[in-house]
Amino acid sequence: MPSLMVESTTKMLDKWAALINSGSQEIDVEREITATAGEIIAKTSFGISYENGSKVLEKLRAMQITLFKSNRYVGVPFSKLMFPGKTMEAKKLGKEIDALLLTIVTARKNSNEGCGQKDLLGLLIQENGVDGRLGKKLTTRELVDECKTFFFGGHETTALALSWTLLLLAMHPEWQNQLREEIREVTGDKEIDFTKLAGLKKMGWVMNEVLRLYSPAPNVQRQAREDIQVNDLIIPKGTNMWIDVVAMNHDPKLWGEDVNEFKPERFKDDLYGGCNHKMGFLPFGFGGRMCIGRNLTMMEYKIVLTLVLTRFSFSISPSYTHSPAIVLSLRPSNGLPLIVTPLTISNGQDGPRTEKKSPPPSTD
Repeated sequence: MPSLMVESTTKMLDKWAALINSGSQEIDVEREITATAGEIIAKTSFGISYENGSKVLEKLRAMQITLFKSNRYVGVPFSKLMFPGKTMEAKKLGKEIDALLLTIVTARKNSNEGCGQKDLLGLLIQENGVDGRLGKKLTTRELVDECKTFFFGGHETTALALSWTLLLLAMHPEWQNQLREEIREVTGDKEIDFTKLAGLKKMGWVMNEVLRLYSPAPNVQRQAREDIQVNDLIIPKGTNMWIDVVAMNHDPKLWGEDVNEFKPERFKDDLYGGCNHKMGFLPFGFGGRMCIGRNLTMMEYKIVLTLVLTRFSFSISPSYTHSPAIVLSLRPSNGLPLIVTPLTISNGQDGPRTEKKSPPPSTD
């Protein structure tokens, strides 16, 4: 699995190098990384080519936009009747996505490899085909829904986290240098050793700070399964609750007056980044509904960012307009163009910088 991540990322970086050599240093990194993350999830979790996976991803993206436009009045009586065109469009896209995923699942079941392929789809099919286990088997409908969730959530959240990371690193080049130094210390000049990814501590701080400032999942939904009392407030059974993660992550009462500043070092000695409440930082949700793909996300994030930073540096493009927008996820509404510059070493090949590094920000 990690080798497939390296393969897809390297292909993307080679494309960037070719664009730069042709005179185009401005690259929309959000578009590029989203495509690469889609290729990674298609290969690693479903064992299919990006060409086949991209058909699903394109329709999922269209459905995301359609649902956002029609679901802004969730909870309002008869809200679906307010946008009949969008509602019908979403249903049509849903059926097309289900048909594509069902084709993928059926093809795997009928292939010679069957459920023997140890990726996500293979494991789902394998578990679904074993009798005598506790619990119920997944129906075909549930199997398709699981695939849909992983296809969408498994690539977009990681892609957005990486995109926002490159923006913040472009704004704070001293942190680009710190991460490159850490990469050299942990991996040396060799290929990535996946067993050493945990040693990229500062990269972990950066990831947490990016997820705090630009959470790809801007809200969390829960439903009260019974009456709940919170101080003097009674939340009735069946109440749908939306937790505004973006607002919570930018609340100075929780984080202090520097809440809007990019300070990865706040996570140096504190898992919660100094937040005044242990539930104030929820990058992957909480409880029984915590994101089960968090370990895959962290591995992909570190692999991709390591490869990117050892070949290129980044600065803000004059054409960039900062306009984060919530379209189910938190994304740059006008793309994320950056000026991308190859790094060179003495032998003229792409590689890490050799100049003196800027001092790290104060952790006082």
